[in-house]
Amino acid sequence: MKCCYECGEKLIEKECGMEGLVPYCEKCNTFRFPIFNVAMSTALFNPTLDKILLIKQYNRDAYVLVAGYVNKGENAEETLVREVEEEIGQKVTRFQYMRSSYFEKSNTLMLNFMSVAESEDLSRVSSEVDVATWFTIAEAKEQVMQGSLAHSFLNTILERLEQGIIC
Repeated sequence: MKCCYECGEKLIEKECGMEGLVPYCEKCNTFRFPIFNVAMSTALFNPTLDKILLIKQYNRDAYVLVAGYVNKGENAEETLVREVEEEIGQKVTRFQYMRSSYFEKSNTLMLNFMSVAESEDLSRVSSEVDVATWFTIAEAKEQVMQGSLAHSFLNTILERLEQGIIC
């Protein structure tokens, strides 16, 4: 961050106690800590945990996990339940937080979950989703966009599932 997000003034680095050097706006007389988006993604499993739902969105050809931005006043868990219901038309019966990763392309902290859908019914998928498909675990590993954050998150979840440390 080079300029103040309030007034546009060029920031300087200034000592801020235990934080070390932090961007500072002399005009606003305020430290400017980083601001970024927060979103969640989830590997949505069917009730028997042998299939994973992957989606395509925004006319892109790659399969990804269900994801969405955390709204003001909402926590990540509420976002997870809301996004799955809005995009897929499914109730989440249980979920577990997995890990996070910063996604520089969109300046977003991604919080990843494993979740379980009430059923495999896809009759209420929203127009926000171009394609929604249930894949076996082996197929999902092949279909999700290789090298993507979704691919990394999915691999972490599958490793934990194999170890029996998933809800």
